[in-house]
Amino acid sequence: MKIAILGYGTVGSSVAKLLLENKDIIKARCGQLIEPVIALARSKKENALIPVVQDVNEILKRDDIDVFVELMGGIDEPFRIVSEILKRKKAVVSANKAMLAYHRYELESLAKDTFFGYEASVAGGIPIIRILKEGLSANNIISIKAILNGTTNFILSSMKQKNSSFEEALKQAQNLGYAEADPSFDINGFDAAHKLLILSSIAYGLKAKPEDILVEGISKISAEDMYFADEFELNIKLLGIAKAKQDKVELRVHPTLLPKDAMLAKVDGVMNAISINGDMLKESLYYGEGAGGEATASAVVSDLMDYAKNSNSAKIPMLGFSSKSKFSLVKQEEIYSKYYLRLLVDDKLGVLSKITKLMCENEISVDIFLQKPRGKQSTLFFTTHKSYEKSIKILLEQLKKESFMKDEAFMMRMED
Repeated sequence: MKIAILGYGTVGSSVAKLLLENKDIIKARCGQLIEPVIALARSKKENALIPVVQDVNEILKRDDIDVFVELMGGIDEPFRIVSEILKRKKAVVSANKAMLAYHRYELESLAKDTFFGYEASVAGGIPIIRILKEGLSANNIISIKAILNGTTNFILSSMKQKNSSFEEALKQAQNLGYAEADPSFDINGFDAAHKLLILSSIAYGLKAKPEDILVEGISKISAEDMYFADEFELNIKLLGIAKAKQDKVELRVHPTLLPKDAMLAKVDGVMNAISINGDMLKESLYYGEGAGGEATASAVVSDLMDYAKNSNSAKIPMLGFSSKSKFSLVKQEEIYSKYYLRLLVDDKLGVLSKITKLMCENEISVDIFLQKPRGKQSTLFFTTHKSYEKSIKILLEQLKKESFMKDEAFMMRMED
């Protein structure tokens, strides 16, 4: 079985290396030799393991390629190329979460009975796509809560363990190669949002795009938030959350306060973890490396082996997205959650009563209150009982207008 690798970067070169170095064990387990024969790169690659070209058409015009592995990144250009390949009834394996976040249902329509593997698009080496499509296929999925971005998890772990500021932790992540020079895609939550949309399409058939869901990043988290979390036995994680109730699903990505004894709260460093709650299995946790060349290559090659084992049997649609979903997306203002608020205010008589009055007017009930004096100012920490997103947003807008506020209020959501 001949393979073309479209994108010979860190992951592409790892795929080629894995296929060449482990060719005997791969053949023994899937019944075919999987041979990488050509790759696409933006520039010449010295010491490449296989021939590399810069013109994609040199690869697309070949008739001897059995599977095209798309590792280019981006959205529109990879979609155009993959669409052309699928129209020719050629199998595709992709790790491109952004392309799938925007075009997954169009790709499913194009693929029909042609193999399309995308295990590597979510959580690197954790086989979460296969788990949802096959292992948990008899379950109604009640919720998915997941750490889907290793960069942000490393930053938050460093802030907690080393008392680092966000800026210090980000710099350390960049120095260690865990964060890009421009880390905005990771720290603003977009990477996790793309992955959550892929998982939610398998679980619920939702056709939402990234701009349709609530996405917030971690850049405003401070040492004071870490202090509060530590005081009340909580940890902060950037989570992708999907929650189903009746015929509606909440989809959101944001920093989240979790009890320290929650399974996801214990996942530190660059690791990923996905907690899935099914109606039959209840909660199960899947943990492992979510990024990097070798972990992602492992997932790519697992799809190639799956195709090799089943290429001679009757084909079935491989994307597994539900096209007749009963679910609709919950509007952002209807999200129902517990909340955390951090307010920097003048330390003077009447401020606290004014804040609690505004909360009461918006039907927001206080659960925990903590005050941390700072000279003539104080930092006030609140957690609330469950409330609607709309009510919290109104409260935040009202607080902006108050003269006793010395900085913009900061809000995080909480999960049990």
